[in-house]
Amino acid sequence: MSMRQQFSQVLEKASMGSELTKEDIVTLLQALPGEEEEQLFQLADKVRRENHGDAVHLRGIIEFSNYCRNDCHYCGLRRSNKDLKRYRIPMEEIIEAARYAAALGYGTIVLQAGEDPYYSGEQLADMIRRVKEVGDFAVTVCVGERSREDYELMRKAGADRYLLKHETADPELFAQMRPGTSFEERIKRLNWLRELGFQVGSGNMIGLPGQTVETLAEDILLLKELDVEMAGIGPFIPHHQTPLKDCGPGDLKLTLKALAVARLVLPLAHLPATTAVGTLHPEGRKLALSCGANVIMPNLSPATYRQMYQIYPEKAGSKEDADESHERITTLVKEMGRQISTGRGDSPKEHFKNGPAC
Repeated sequence: MSMRQQFSQVLEKASMGSELTKEDIVTLLQALPGEEEEQLFQLADKVRRENHGDAVHLRGIIEFSNYCRNDCHYCGLRRSNKDLKRYRIPMEEIIEAARYAAALGYGTIVLQAGEDPYYSGEQLADMIRRVKEVGDFAVTVCVGERSREDYELMRKAGADRYLLKHETADPELFAQMRPGTSFEERIKRLNWLRELGFQVGSGNMIGLPGQTVETLAEDILLLKELDVEMAGIGPFIPHHQTPLKDCGPGDLKLTLKALAVARLVLPLAHLPATTAVGTLHPEGRKLALSCGANVIMPNLSPATYRQMYQIYPEKAGSKEDADESHERITTLVKEMGRQISTGRGDSPKEHFKNGPAC
């Protein structure tokens, strides 16, 4: 099927690097199977190569706690899930996982957990300091909404990046999916993180019940407005212990189209081929790397904890140990003719090029 005139015009506009309107983004997200999708994916891949080269950055995730105070309708870690065995990884094991990452030459460690109030800002800062002592890598923190003081403590301890997904740019849908929290508070914290000098990551899910293509366009425009250094865009996958257990998963093709459009709108941002897209489809990560993605986040948590960090069931890599996970991902990258990055993978934006901002 040949391309529609309107789609062709918007794609040409994107290829010139012109700013895309919400209507333009909606048009691209509605790319039809065949030539339209192919041309969109090819352009996104070209923009990725021009801005980031062929290196794929590995960010090793250590999921150090699966306790969470929130009751989000989409997440298996929600506090109402009484069937989940909870854990907190002892510091010694966190450090051991970081040593393993250093030995493999990883450029980034991601310290990730549910919103676990057990950890004070000082404890998180201490964890960051101790992990930074292990190797020459950047540390990304992903522990949800905290006080500005906590963020400041983490930054001073050496945290380089912070990942706080906005999940959806629709304030009503946000409140519905995340009872007891608000979209405004989320955005306030993303702005705090920017002010404190973090490289900021955010992102959204594809396929939440009640989401529209217009909402997805708003998600991408919000990521542009926030000027994020990383955007995590992945499909919603239902968990059997949540209120959304009977809903279908996000659509793979729509996820890839959203990723491709995000690459066009955010040429300098790092875009991961998410674990969720690898869970949804066995070739999901490869497909994402062909549509603009340039990051993979292998799970380096000790094997005993992996299956308990159940945001959604059957998470890719949750049944492997760290060696298997790393081996599979490096093989995948090489099969695509790409190479593993040997650096920290900081943002290519001018003020981040030489490592963390002061």
